Amino acid sequence: MDVTLSTSSIRTVTAAVALVVLVPVLRTLYRWLVKPHLSLRNVPGPPIDNLIFGNLKQIFNEDPAVPQERWYAQYGPVFKYKAFFGNNRLVTMDLRAVSHILSHSFIYQKPDMARFNLSQLLGHGLLSVEGEKHKQQPTQSPAFGPPQIRALTSIFVEKANQLRDIWLSNIASQNADPGTLEQSKINVLPWLNKATLDVIGLAGFNYSFDALNPDDVPNELNESVKILFSSMRGFRLFPALQALIPPLRLIPTERTRLLANAQQTMSRIGKQLLAEQKAEIKAQATGEGGGTTIGRKDIQGKDLLSLLVKANMAGDLKEELRMNDFDVLAQVPTFLIAGHETTSAAVTWALYALSLYPEVQDKLRAELLAAQPPPSADHDGDDGVTMEFLSSLPYLDAVTRETMRVFSPVSGTIRVATEDDVIPTAREWVDKHGVRQNSIHISKGDTIFLPILAINRLEDIWGPDAKEFKPERWEKIPSAVEDIPGIWGNSLSFSGGTRACIGYRFSVIEMKALIYTLVRSFRFSLAFEPSSLKFKSFLVTKPFLADELDAGPQLPLWVSPLKDGGEC
Repeated sequence: MDVTLSTSSIRTVTAAVALVVLVPVLRTLYRWLVKPHLSLRNVPGPPIDNLIFGNLKQIFNEDPAVPQERWYAQYGPVFKYKAFFGNNRLVTMDLRAVSHILSHSFIYQKPDMARFNLSQLLGHGLLSVEGEKHKQQPTQSPAFGPPQIRALTSIFVEKANQLRDIWLSNIASQNADPGTLEQSKINVLPWLNKATLDVIGLAGFNYSFDALNPDDVPNELNESVKILFSSMRGFRLFPALQALIPPLRLIPTERTRLLANAQQTMSRIGKQLLAEQKAEIKAQATGEGGGTTIGRKDIQGKDLLSLLVKANMAGDLKEELRMNDFDVLAQVPTFLIAGHETTSAAVTWALYALSLYPEVQDKLRAELLAAQPPPSADHDGDDGVTMEFLSSLPYLDAVTRETMRVFSPVSGTIRVATEDDVIPTAREWVDKHGVRQNSIHISKGDTIFLPILAINRLEDIWGPDAKEFKPERWEKIPSAVEDIPGIWGNSLSFSGGTRACIGYRFSVIEMKALIYTLVRSFRFSLAFEPSSLKFKSFLVTKPFLADELDAGPQLPLWVSPLKDGGEC
């Protein structure tokens, strides 16, 4: 009798354990292999290209936005393509639908796969968190307001001047006759990367990377950033599967080891910087008022981290907005990566466009040379070039806007619906059965891709020359542009809604400072055939040469120093 009971008990426990294990597995299999094929069934789209990768490898192998533009022409403003294992992924280029998605950020969040990929690169910072954690964004907002960017402009200009002087020195050393000013071939991308890294080091953390040092001496934080970005190159199967299937993330690889080491270095230095900032703020509060209470009106300082720490320590800050030390530290990689990679890529594309269209370069240079910064009692290394001065130059502004429109460093963003929803559309679209629709029915779990670059270049908005680089278009923009739900520049390059880039002012003024300094000092022309250029997107879109893909991103240009007056 006892044996029978024991056997029965074992069978019961075994069945219960099997049920506990099997139900989540079956639920996961249903979510990944069955439900995605049932959702969005009426939405048209291209045939699947690969049973495992869907249309993803096809998208990866083409330049950013090109597949979406082709499918838009074929299927209209609402279509789908296949992701992993044939999962449907919605794409919409209807501006009302895009605005709805971006303005309902608590329904449409970054999917787990995207958050995992971003967290490996950026940690658990602002770009990789959702929900309640993202509500803490207001704590960071004071660091990116106009007064703070005004104070940081001198750093932008100082580093732009340092880059200019290095190029002048390098060109002079390469020429046999020191009395001549000859052109030299320079791969401008890594140099711009170093300049913007130095900027975010000083402006973000009061930390000197010294990436522009003449001897190219490595810096451990700089090396960690390089490791993080090099890990993102290429379409690799196992990292993709790890992002897709959470249990696989437990399997260590050489890539995960390198990423972990880089994150540890950034965390260690970040803790040191955070401790120094908090100690300094407390000392100031004690010394100035005899107390330790800090109000948000007392927030002063220059670098972004000190402003963030002060805002977070303010006694009048609501508790739900307050960040713990872990949350503050999590912003360090975000500031580092997002704060310099996107800007260096944007300025690289600006120099490419100016080299491709020399008449635009000449027109811009004429404006920059004619403009005179206002007299200043304390230039602080900025030559009198202020935020207001850079913002007052209309053609520089047009070139900056057109660069971000045509060459948006971030080509797209992905969302997942956390609940059922109906997305309204401005235009009717035709489903796969030929029925006209004026809304999109979304089920919980559906993923949506917003093709930022393709929307920026829509001919329906900008006209038949939408893909051309024409800064003059900003003299009189089409009325349809007003419907683009972007935070800046009548484009989606900095996104829109509550998830828009809070550092857009920082990036725009830094871009303008670099372009202003370099175009006044040099003439740029292409050192390669334009047809050999490839656009590859690994978080940000960078230029590659078709016959040198293994060499990594690059943009070799002929750089010619200019004499006073703008002549070579």
